[in-house]
Amino acid sequence: MGLEKLHPFDAGKWGKVISFLKEEKLLSDGMLVEAREASDEDLLVVHTRRYLNELKFLFERVEGISRATIVDLDAHQGNGHERDFMGDKRVYIMDVYNRHIYPGDRFAKQAIRRKVELEWGTEDDEYLDKVGRNLQKALQEHPPDVVVYNAGTDILEGDRLGGLSISPQGIVKRDELVFRVVRGRQVPILMVTSGGYQKRTARIIADSILNLYSLGLIGSECPSVLAQNSDTPLLPPEVS
Repeated sequence: MGLEKLHPFDAGKWGKVISFLKEEKLLSDGMLVEAREASDEDLLVVHTRRYLNELKFLFERVEGISRATIVDLDAHQGNGHERDFMGDKRVYIMDVYNRHIYPGDRFAKQAIRRKVELEWGTEDDEYLDKVGRNLQKALQEHPPDVVVYNAGTDILEGDRLGGLSISPQGIVKRDELVFRVVRGRQVPILMVTSGGYQKRTARIIADSILNLYSLGLIGSECPSVLAQNSDTPLLPPEVS
């Protein structure tokens, strides 16, 4: 009914991302997995107190997963998963966010193991440096079996809700940086795209995925990639 036009969030963003990737021949219909309706068993799992969310479901159901790291690079503090995993030593949370915007949840901040608070208008160089240095330290402090990466695009310049000033190229570089560091440690990574309140974010997400694919950081045959294996290193050789 057009109600989505009343909200700044582009509700059709993910469909557009798929369309862009199909145009570039990276995806085809046969490669897409359509989500099926959850069974009663699944609903009972995610709606009990024992299972707080899908990640705890992961701990219970997937063999070999006992330690996870959440790398939250959305512009907003991730207070939802922080409250969910409060006191859970299996989950290490690194959160990089604009300190001046919603939600400002002081209680939830207690769950953040590596907190990076940004100022209004933070730009590419400072942002990438802080993300890179803190990600290295986070993975050293808590070597995970899996990384869940929240790759929000509300950090994009001009996003009135995010309040940061990261260029489209900076977002592509950020995703590349995260994948290089995580894949360089032989750790599987799950990327979710979350926030982003401008129409152009769909194209940026697609461009980032294409970049990751072209570099061999994602794909059906993804080789081991060293964190520093790049013509233009994203991080200095040593991180103090």
